[in-house]
Amino acid sequence: MGTAIARRIEGAGFQLTLWNRTPERARAVGSGRVAATAAEAAAGADIVLSILFDPASVRQVYGGLQAHADQVFVEMSTAGPGVLEELAPRLLAAGGDLLAAPILGSIPAIEQASALILVGGDAAAFERASPVLHTFGQPEHIGTRREAAAMKLVNNAMLGATSVLAAELMAVARLAGLDAEATFRLLCRMIPYLQARRRGYLEGRHENRLFDLSAMVKDLDLALDLGHQAGAAMPVVAQARELYAMAEPKHGKQEITAVIETYPR
Repeated sequence: MGTAIARRIEGAGFQLTLWNRTPERARAVGSGRVAATAAEAAAGADIVLSILFDPASVRQVYGGLQAHADQVFVEMSTAGPGVLEELAPRLLAAGGDLLAAPILGSIPAIEQASALILVGGDAAAFERASPVLHTFGQPEHIGTRREAAAMKLVNNAMLGATSVLAAELMAVARLAGLDAEATFRLLCRMIPYLQARRRGYLEGRHENRLFDLSAMVKDLDLALDLGHQAGAAMPVVAQARELYAMAEPKHGKQEITAVIETYPR
C-alpha cells in the first residue's frame, strides 16, 4: 500500500522522502529520497504520511518524531482510535496537527486514485493535506480523529465477516455438489466486492494479497475492542475472528480468502 501511495504522490510532482523500518523496502519503491530514520524523513516535511501495521508500530515510530509548527501528520494505519489520542497532545503542543486518514480500498484503488480516505481531525489541517491525499484517493472529512479511525474498524469488520461467510457458503456448495461458478455468481450479486477475490474462492489461489489474513485478525481484535468498550455485543464478528485465527498459523501471509482452507473439502 505504501509503495503505491508513494508512487502516486511523486507522480503528481510532490517532493518525497521515504522511510521504512526495512530500508530495502523503501529503496525498492524507486521514488523519492530514502531517509535513514523516521525522524529524518519527517524533519523537513510539511505533510507527513504514515501507514503502519498496528498500534504498537504506530507508537514506536511516532515516539521518535518531533513536530514543528504548521506540520500536518496524516496517520493512515488501521490501528484504532486509542493510539491517535495518545499521540495528538505532543504533536499539537509543538504546533503541528494530526489527522486520522484510514483508507478504504486496496492497491488497485490506490493506483487508480479511487480509494476512499476517511479523514478525521481539524478542518484546516484537512485542507492543507487534501492536495496530497487527492493524488491517491478520494478524501472525505467525516469528523473527529476518533470517528474516522472507528469507522475504518466498522468497515473492516464488515469485510471480515462477509468474506468468511462467503468462504463458508462456497465450501457448503462444494460439499453439496453445487456448481461453484454459479454459486459464486450468486454471492457476488449480494456482495459485489467478492469479485476481486475470485481466484481465492474458486481456484484456491490466495497469493494475490489484497489483504493479509493476519492483518484481518488484528483488525477484528481492534473492532471487538471498540464494540466492547461501547458496551456492545459482537458475537458475529467474534466468531469470524476465531475462524481467521484458526487459519492464521498456515495462511497468515496469504489473502483473506485462505480462510476457506479451514473448511472440509
